[in-house]
Amino acid sequence: MIKFEDVSKKFPGDIVAVSNINFEVDDGEFAFLVGPSGAGKTTLLRMILRDITPTSGKINIDEHDLSKISGKDILQLRRKMGVVFQDLKLLSDRSVYENVALSLWVLGKNPNEVVQEAKEKLALVGLENKGDFFPTQLSGGELQRVAIARALAGDPKYLLADEPTGNVDSANAWKIVKILDKVNKTGVTILMATHNGEIVDTLNKRVIRLEEGHIISDKKGKYR
Repeated sequence: MIKFEDVSKKFPGDIVAVSNINFEVDDGEFAFLVGPSGAGKTTLLRMILRDITPTSGKINIDEHDLSKISGKDILQLRRKMGVVFQDLKLLSDRSVYENVALSLWVLGKNPNEVVQEAKEKLALVGLENKGDFFPTQLSGGELQRVAIARALAGDPKYLLADEPTGNVDSANAWKIVKILDKVNKTGVTILMATHNGEIVDTLNKRVIRLEEGHIISDKKGKYR
């Protein structure tokens, strides 16, 4: 479970990114974070990762209070989390297979496990025949799917996706969301930031809407 209690975050210059945020995401849930640019979506995801810390309030992930967690425990907690970054962060000098496999090496998997799981994750996103390609050889939609495969390496409990359909056409956006929906049905908790109202409306999941750092609605259903 992910739980925010009265969480606020200010950046230098008295910039308020989010203010008095309260919500819970249950295990196995699929929830959208929606709202205009600057509403606070990415800030919330970064705080879940403990990439940044709240100015006030408390965030709990499972049994961990992130304000009290130690450095070692932060690393263990992050192993439960797969992340699809807005700018993808793929390594351009590594093949598609190597981009996925590297995450598994970091987790300490043995060579046989690395090969098997990397291939499984690429097959899950429909790129089983692109393992030897490099990022520059792929389309935008394919790059997003590589990023999802990498995020799923190690079978995380949580998947955080920051605008995974933001830079692709409609057909590829649907491919990506169908993959995420399939992953969610295996029990992975998904929190996805998006501007894509059509996808949100069609999937009929929980929608947490932010504006100017505040949650203004939290309900299952439509983008607006």
